[in-house]
Amino acid sequence: MKHVLALAVLAASAATGAHAQDFGFAGREFSVDLGVGVDVGPDYPGSDDAEAGPWLIWRNAGFGPRGSNLREGFAISPSFGTVGERDASDSDDLAGMKDIDRAYELGLRVSYGAGPVTAFGSVRKGFDGHEGLTGEVGARYRTELSDRVTLWSGLSFGYGDGDYNATYFGVTPEEAIGGRPAYDIGGGFNKASITFEAQYALTENTSLLGEIEYGKLIGDAADSPVVQDEYQPAIKFGVVRKFSFGF
Repeated sequence: MKHVLALAVLAASAATGAHAQDFGFAGREFSVDLGVGVDVGPDYPGSDDAEAGPWLIWRNAGFGPRGSNLREGFAISPSFGTVGERDASDSDDLAGMKDIDRAYELGLRVSYGAGPVTAFGSVRKGFDGHEGLTGEVGARYRTELSDRVTLWSGLSFGYGDGDYNATYFGVTPEEAIGGRPAYDIGGGFNKASITFEAQYALTENTSLLGEIEYGKLIGDAADSPVVQDEYQPAIKFGVVRKFSFGF
């Protein structure tokens, strides 16, 4: 009987170890950088004026070895966004166009990390200003300059469904005037962006974060008669804190 119990204990221990290794949790942790900041960018898609707005930061979510900054495998996290209001009285180019309220966007982001490279895709539903779907797909490359400084360079493509693109780039027959014909636009990619991001660690878990985005409207969105500037640069600053959960 003692031999049977001993064998059972050994088998259970081996199974537990194999189970942890099979799922890759042994010695690993899930971490994410959360924070807030300021986003200075176009008032609305296609605008040639800038405004400051809130930046809700959810960055670098994923699994990795404990104590490592590399996040590997799949991760799902929330995705937030806002789009500034568009007031026809602010520009002669918008005379006769309907006003658009500030939009709030909520959705999900899926990412996959492999070493220094992370691919991602997001989708968000709009409320108030627009009722459509929008998001991005792209990839980022991570470079560790020192124990405190980390850089990311990235390329992404923004898209919108028919409702989103029609809200910001379309012109209805009622809004058409001389020099601004009616413009019907469907869903598709509307923006290409190159981003450069830097993070400076103040402490082990708290960092300063900055991002420069060089964006350009593309496709049918760039040809819209209401677009005042195809180039859509933005700059962001914020503070983030790292939260980790070990296994």
